[in-house]
Amino acid sequence: MSATIHVCPMTQVEATVSLAGARHLVSLLSAGIEFARPTTITQENHLLLTMNDILAAQDGMTPPGREHVERLLAYAACWDRTTPLVINCFAGISRSTAAAYIVAAALMPGRSEEELARTLRGLSPSATPNLLLVGIADGMLGREGRMVAAITGIGRGAEAYEGAPFALAIE
Repeated sequence: MSATIHVCPMTQVEATVSLAGARHLVSLLSAGIEFARPTTITQENHLLLTMNDILAAQDGMTPPGREHVERLLAYAACWDRTTPLVINCFAGISRSTAAAYIVAAALMPGRSEEELARTLRGLSPSATPNLLLVGIADGMLGREGRMVAAITGIGRGAEAYEGAPFALAIE
């Protein structure tokens, strides 16, 4: 079975969901961000993970944590892959690209972490996956540091205010 993960910034969620025909949505947003779930996505098919896009604890902010990755992996495991999955964060550059990489790695355990990271970079020149999210998932998925090494290997993405939407095939 082949499925697709679409990644986009918050400003492009409605259009991306509509164009892709998606029925499942993961949003990784900071607390207090106003977000309207598209009407075509039911509440039970929307996973909202509230965290800041940071790499270490900071006063007044919520860093990505194990519970966020656990919820993401559980959601991905239940996604039936009959329709695309859309993943968004505020800018479509860091948290959402990390989540897409994590979901892809979880659903394709035999795929090389490095090849997957290179594919991500090819699809999104601005992608700069949040290394804290990736590191937590790396440990949980038993990837022995290979996910972090692969993301570190592609380096920081091109500067952008927000990332352009892209699609990653899951085989």
